[in-house]
Amino acid sequence: MPPAPFTQENLVLADATLRQTVHVSVGGRQMRLRFSNAFGGAALPITAVSVALPAGGKAGVGAIQPGSARPVTFHGGRPSTVVPVGAQVVSDPLPFDLAPRSNLSVSVYLAQGQASNSITSHPGSRTTSHIKAGNHVAAQDLTGSTPTDHWYFLSGVEVTAKPATSAVAIVGDSLTDGRGSTTNMNDRWPDRLLERLHTSPATAGVAVLNQAAGGNRVLNDGLGPNLLARLDRDVLAQSGVEWLIVFEGINDIGTAEATPEAQRQIAQDLIAAYDQIIVRAHAHGIRVYGATLLPFGGNTSYDDPAGLRESARRTVNEWIRTSRRFDAVIDFDRVVRDPENPRNLRPELEVGDHLHLNPDGYKALADAVPTWLFR
Repeated sequence: MPPAPFTQENLVLADATLRQTVHVSVGGRQMRLRFSNAFGGAALPITAVSVALPAGGKAGVGAIQPGSARPVTFHGGRPSTVVPVGAQVVSDPLPFDLAPRSNLSVSVYLAQGQASNSITSHPGSRTTSHIKAGNHVAAQDLTGSTPTDHWYFLSGVEVTAKPATSAVAIVGDSLTDGRGSTTNMNDRWPDRLLERLHTSPATAGVAVLNQAAGGNRVLNDGLGPNLLARLDRDVLAQSGVEWLIVFEGINDIGTAEATPEAQRQIAQDLIAAYDQIIVRAHAHGIRVYGATLLPFGGNTSYDDPAGLRESARRTVNEWIRTSRRFDAVIDFDRVVRDPENPRNLRPELEVGDHLHLNPDGYKALADAVPTWLFR
């Protein structure tokens, strides 16, 4: 939820401006925004929106470059819109020069606020947003605003790219969402992969869509709906997706009971779920790449003395590597596991909880992805 005083009982962000920065992958000369009310408990009335280039081109700043702000319209020229419960709204196309791998500032004003304490947000943004009372969508800076490291309502930025481009969508949990990465520095592993892809002319037009959610699970709801439930919205309904990377399942194993029966069942159920994801993506012409699950030895929540969860992880990874169901395999496990103790992550690549990686670890993941997979 937004911080005080912008959250009241059954009312969020009333008479407030929310300024957020997001990191785009490919650039273009025309863009549009997507706003989501997927999890809202009431209609979302958006009063005014503008886009601009953030000051210094940086993420997480409250100021914008002078003269760069442009108003966003909806439904053929209206300055405002209402997003129904469970729905999304796409803005009108807007002429706007957006460079590849640049940051974009999006300011949203809600005069009435949203009349619910159930809202659509992204807790693990690793990017600072700014909130200030009143309408300041065109203001150069938001002096006196309240910072918060979350995103709200904004669910996508689309560009008209020339020449035409394609996207890789990545589904995952906190390891892809970027826990352990540097706030406002865009050094999650999908960000680093984007940098690698854009160094080669053969893959310079590939867009990378980070569709991860920290705490997410494949089979059961966790932080947000399970992957099987959100696949249609977060992958199949996204524009231009030709490839999908599946890097998720460790939270399913880690939260299942540490008994032989429970861990055998969770491994079998994960394998069946991966197969379903592949079938559904192939029906849309999307190639699916499976990434092996990382070790968690020493983690106080997931590791168990008998190694039952580790056994389930190895069973799942063996299927990913050998089943030939995925169109290709990205073996993250081999890259970051400790050669002396394969149940553990390499100490120099993790944050200390024996589960999440640091920026060097995320760079190692990105460097392990073969770029030819996206040609």
